[in-house]
Amino acid sequence: MAAMAPHGLAQPPARAAMCSHLAAGSTATARTFSSHVSSPPLRLSLRAAAASTGAVRLPTAAAAVSTATPTSTASAAMDAVAEWGLTPLSQVDPEVYDLIEREKRRQRAGIELIASENFTSLAVMEALGSALTNKYSEGMPGARYYGGNEVIDEIEELCRARALAAFHLDPASWGVNVQPYSGSPANFAAYTGLLEPHDRIMGLDLPSGGHLTHGYYTAGGKKISATSIYFESLPYKVSSDTGYVDYDKLEEKAMDFRPKLIICGGSAYPRDWDYARFRAIADKCGAMLLCDMAHISGLVAAQEASNPFEYSDVVTTTTHKSLRGPRSGMIFYRKGLKPPRKGQPEGALYDYEDKINFAVFPSLQGGPHNHQIGALAVALKQSMSPGFKAYIQQVKANAVALGNHLMSKGYKLVTDGTENHLVLWDLRPLGLTGNKVEKLCDLCSITLNKNAVFGDSSALSPGGVRIGNVNLHLVFAFPSIITYLFSGNVWVFLALKEYAINYVNLLGTPAMTSRGLVEKDFVQIAEYLHQAVTICLNVQEEHGKLLKNFEKGLVNNKDIENLRAEVEKFATSFEMPGFMVSDMKYKD
Repeated sequence: MAAMAPHGLAQPPARAAMCSHLAAGSTATARTFSSHVSSPPLRLSLRAAAASTGAVRLPTAAAAVSTATPTSTASAAMDAVAEWGLTPLSQVDPEVYDLIEREKRRQRAGIELIASENFTSLAVMEALGSALTNKYSEGMPGARYYGGNEVIDEIEELCRARALAAFHLDPASWGVNVQPYSGSPANFAAYTGLLEPHDRIMGLDLPSGGHLTHGYYTAGGKKISATSIYFESLPYKVSSDTGYVDYDKLEEKAMDFRPKLIICGGSAYPRDWDYARFRAIADKCGAMLLCDMAHISGLVAAQEASNPFEYSDVVTTTTHKSLRGPRSGMIFYRKGLKPPRKGQPEGALYDYEDKINFAVFPSLQGGPHNHQIGALAVALKQSMSPGFKAYIQQVKANAVALGNHLMSKGYKLVTDGTENHLVLWDLRPLGLTGNKVEKLCDLCSITLNKNAVFGDSSALSPGGVRIGNVNLHLVFAFPSIITYLFSGNVWVFLALKEYAINYVNLLGTPAMTSRGLVEKDFVQIAEYLHQAVTICLNVQEEHGKLLKNFEKGLVNNKDIENLRAEVEKFATSFEMPGFMVSDMKYKD
């Protein structure tokens, strides 16, 4: 039998509060919820409220007799279940089906170097497209708003148990919430649970390789992320000389700023993290420590990166990057006894569990996406196999091979190498922008993303390219360009007027490693990137540096066409996970 929720109530706290308000005669509340929740106790409360106030009139059984159109007429107009509910996509919506098939072709025929992307398994895809999507299950296992969740409870409990096992955690010391829709909602839920509005936080600056949800605002003070809107944020940065996190300056800033929460982790940082130093700084200034391991969660699970759980209070992650799962999120939190500390009462307990669970639901989200949770359970099982550890080892080896070959060609990498799944390729010494290289590589079926680098003056034309093992997302956080603002559970775009950063292109190895590529194959990919940059330089020399002039040189360019043909021949020679090539509409 599923365990009760940690808060110890027989129903979720929001429901318990709702019923108590109704019993007290809150007619406004009765009107709000009477159509949404229809359990017998709630209906009795509604009737009691109506009787006491006279403000709400509920139908009696006699008055509820239907006068609608006879069933035979309605049933004749309905589509048969076999017609609307059992007809394949290719017949129901040929347009969407064709777009999906085109996307399959693009994925198979291209070289995917976006560090935040990966190719997930057929088993994960099957769970994502399963009947689990039909079920509503607000609340926690054993304390749901709706009935019929006995199987869903088992799935979520299985997923939670596998999450702890995958990251080698003791269930007595750590808990996990697997309901966040993705990484950004997971981060905001963690902040909501741990902090009060306007509490102080510190995270790695976005131009230094951090993430928008770590408190980013522009140099002019414009608050971009909801994290910086609702909390007071002061970023720490990497050294402009080495590209490594400057821990000494971080400590100096933290002692002056006295944040309540320090965030470690990033989206474009090619080196490992000194979690022990973070912990020492957090303890010194009285802060909690949160690690966002979204990019490196697969490396952490495989024990091929430093362990953030040893030092952090809370750890958040997405699940679709190096972990190779569905698009989802998780929040891990400490529980049980706190270690002895000066000024702390003896026997003090961590209180994160209830706060974080309540922040996820009902504070920020509604019903969990059960198809994602089921698919995540599958991915977590796969991540505990010996083959997954070997995969992560290959991801790291491939990143080193890619970086070394680029450096052998005379190119500059930020920090002069990598210790994880990505490399940051600084194009500024060539007089190129990451934007131009990204555009040309797109035409050659190579997907990567431009990325700002500390010191860049334009994010629209950043000087870097990020190459990662999972996926490569564009960091739109440059002057006069577009960036993200997280509002509730939705990212909306806002025009920016200010931003100063420094990077080139970010390159990641997880996705192509999932297709079976090894070091020699990434050496070949480095050669393709060298060819692409050479073409860029030739086009820029002939047509000029202005982007609109540069783009003219990309049209009907034989060098681009030849490189694209080479790349696609190379890419299609490797296997493709997630779907059967033999079933594809567009195989060539």
